[in-house]
Amino acid sequence: MVGIKDVARAAGVSVGTVSNVINRPQTVSSATRDRVRSAIRQLGYVRSESARQLRAGRSRIIALLVLDMANPFFVDVAGGAERAAREAGLGVMLCNSGQSASEEADYLSLFAEQRVRGVLVTPADTTGGNLARFQRYGIPYVSVDRVVPTAEGCSVSVDDVRGGELAARHLLQNGHESIVYVSGPMHLTQCQDRYTGVVNALREAGLREEDALRQVEAGRLDVAAGRDAGARLLGMSPRPSGVFCANDLLALGVLQALYGAGVSVPGEVALVGYDDIEFAAAAAVPLTSVRQPAFRMGRAAADLLIEETGEDAEGHEHQRIVLQPELVVRRSSIPVRT
Repeated sequence: MVGIKDVARAAGVSVGTVSNVINRPQTVSSATRDRVRSAIRQLGYVRSESARQLRAGRSRIIALLVLDMANPFFVDVAGGAERAAREAGLGVMLCNSGQSASEEADYLSLFAEQRVRGVLVTPADTTGGNLARFQRYGIPYVSVDRVVPTAEGCSVSVDDVRGGELAARHLLQNGHESIVYVSGPMHLTQCQDRYTGVVNALREAGLREEDALRQVEAGRLDVAAGRDAGARLLGMSPRPSGVFCANDLLALGVLQALYGAGVSVPGEVALVGYDDIEFAAAAAVPLTSVRQPAFRMGRAAADLLIEETGEDAEGHEHQRIVLQPELVVRRSSIPVRT
């Protein structure tokens, strides 16, 4: 491999001058800068990041660990984080826990071994145990899309109770006084909070939870689990007229199951999802959804981590930012006019 000494020899300057051109170009005359950069291009020199990290004692890599990279919501979160990182001259290493606490623990250990600058994580371990063990390495982290009450550090999330209220109120306002909530695993805080929001809206409307709300708990938050949940909905008696799903992938799976059984959406069943991923608007029946500002969430989380690991780290104070959701109404929940 071409080294910095090779560049210095080709440019006729010292190794220190090459280093200055790479790291502090303003300290070198324009003529010398041009000569060194020309040598770098001709030789194909690429500096060793690992060597630079050893000298500086700090990595330029942020790790982002999400629950499910197959979910477009997390793609948008990653996009926001990557934008903030690039503007700060940093890179992002993206990893997927697959909603597994054990895989999350393995990745956190890997991040510690690699001495990443910091970690953005959507926790799979809702007990906070993995993050508590990770803290001993002294690497800052920010929780994204989920707050673990026992965890220290910053967090950026969405008011999911409010989101559940928005979805349920919409269904109630359109005459659906019996709602089915299709959730993911109920150990997930988001699923719990969205359920709480539905209950709040029912009580606000003077309805009792035990009379007006049924639940189908899916094992995962994906389309296949949504299809299974849809099959269970079809077997319910009486069949629900209003369905709220904990995310859009579940809702799209439910929509497929209903469509396959010849059940009209929204004619017979009104359907609301959550996240407002790009596919929601492009579905066969455009999907009403509670929008989460995913890109803004990823960017805000990365900004907090960059601040905590930057030159002004001593003045950093941990923050818990809560963003607000928004209901986006489309055809899947609008009453059919006759």
